[in-house]
Amino acid sequence: MKFDLHTHHFRCGHADGNIRDYIEAGISAGLQAIGISDHTPYFGEKEEQAFPRIAMGKSELVNYVSEVLRLKEEYEGKIDVLLGIESDYFPGHAETYREILSAYPFDYIIGSVHSVGGISIFNKNRWKGLSGKQHIEVKEDYYRLIQDSARSGMFQILGHIDAMKGNYPDFADIPAEHILDETLQVIAQQGVAIEINTSGKTKLSGGWYPSDAILERACHFGVDVTFGSDAHKPARVADELAQVADRLKSIGFTEWVYYKNKQKINVPL
Repeated sequence: MKFDLHTHHFRCGHADGNIRDYIEAGISAGLQAIGISDHTPYFGEKEEQAFPRIAMGKSELVNYVSEVLRLKEEYEGKIDVLLGIESDYFPGHAETYREILSAYPFDYIIGSVHSVGGISIFNKNRWKGLSGKQHIEVKEDYYRLIQDSARSGMFQILGHIDAMKGNYPDFADIPAEHILDETLQVIAQQGVAIEINTSGKTKLSGGWYPSDAILERACHFGVDVTFGSDAHKPARVADELAQVADRLKSIGFTEWVYYKNKQKINVPL
């Protein structure tokens, strides 16, 4: 079975196309299921749309859900349209997010850490002037947030778990294997999946999130895996899906998962 669980559209302010465009791209790519998973609004901010080029406004959430559900019905029998969303994980606002998102019939929620210490993980300037010790501390803080997100019970999938390397490729070489192994063990214990996200190719790091080295450790610890292109334009739907499946098999995975009604469905690779 072919699926892609991570796609965006115009509402987030930094993606092209509407939801129908992504569904049609999924059909063209031969998918049996496509997940629509745009960014949650910033529920912890007072403004209606605190960051227009990052996420939709609060009042748009109900329109987003309604549109996906309507298209799910329209495309029934052609492709399974799944209602997802990508939620930021902010510990201080987690309960607000949990309460709001629980009111909607999501098939799955992707939990992503996009900010550490109040600074975007993609801001390469955050690393300037830091000592080696401080580099390790930032990496540890990042993975502790990912651990907390796994323990929160809010998410079925964790997004791009080494995306901090995106605009700072040297992140991958910061020596902190202990925190990575600890994080993967927590993820496995909590029964949350990680995605293989092919959007890393659009950043300075190139390649996928996470790295092969992390996937090998994930396989060792029994972590579930899924696929998401993180497409911000329809042409990237299912991008490198077949290559990811082949790589996972070579590492030792025999199956991956997707979610419907928040229930895990195992699919042979």
